Amino acid sequence: MFRLWAKEFHNNHMLKDTVICDESNDTRTHKIFHALDEVCYQFDLGKPIWLDANVQGFQKHNKTRFSQDNFIESIEFDYLEIQVIEED
Repeated sequence: MFRLWAKEFHNNHMLKDTVICDESNDTRTHKIFHALDEVCYQFDLGKPIWLDANVQGFQKHNKTRFSQDNFIESIEFDYLEIQVIEED
């Protein structure tokens, strides 16, 4: 089972969160992108752009933050954080 936890923060307060579960046989990368797509759908967001800092942080710590710099449209929160909390 693969689980990704997504949290939306504003002024250091969590506004909302969700956990996306994926039991498919896809690769880890595909599971991450599918989970992020589902998070964006649930939170009614455009898809964030992965910058080099996001990729490096995610590879190192299994979590990253997407701020206004990662989104084309304006966002009403400070950042979206995603974190892998379970992998098979």
